[in-house]
Amino acid sequence: MTYTLRKARLEDRPALQALIQASARGLSRGDYTPEVVEGALAGAFGVDSDLIQDQTYFVAVEDDGSDEGLFVGCGGWGRRMTLFGGDARPDRSPQMLDPARDPARIRAFFVHPDRARQGIGRALLAACEAEARAAGFKALELMGTLPGVPLYTAMGFQPTGRVFHPLPNGQTIEFVPMRKELTDLENAADCPKD
Repeated sequence: MTYTLRKARLEDRPALQALIQASARGLSRGDYTPEVVEGALAGAFGVDSDLIQDQTYFVAVEDDGSDEGLFVGCGGWGRRMTLFGGDARPDRSPQMLDPARDPARIRAFFVHPDRARQGIGRALLAACEAEARAAGFKALELMGTLPGVPLYTAMGFQPTGRVFHPLPNGQTIEFVPMRKELTDLENAADCPKD
């Protein structure tokens, strides 16, 4: 499989939403009930147009012979206060973060179930970390889904607790807030490899 990363565009929203739905439904089976997943798709999961407009949202596109390609992953980072949730979530905050004191937000990571565990999530996360660091951020925070926690842990994020978020359909979804200090990356680069 070959894919390229590019910045998401507003016209990608329908394809991104389809990818998010396929990812949530396919990769959450062992961690969330179908009712929780459907409730999360009504607000906690979804396309965030602010990320696209801020040019901080990536899409992984596999060449499938078509003009558009197949969207196999997406994810971004935010310089706004909102930690998670798509356009449908009513309590999002457009307030800008201060890189000197606030961590950047890692946001809305989804991989197609047929392409899971093939390095797409890692590539997206590395691109986001590099951009956030270049923008002056010293740390990253995210609200991890249970299926996403192993990836984030492998990439150096540490859990900071548990959150139980109410969903529009009366269900509750469990998230794991996580944090990573970007200075740790600099130090890790100097460590000898096995």
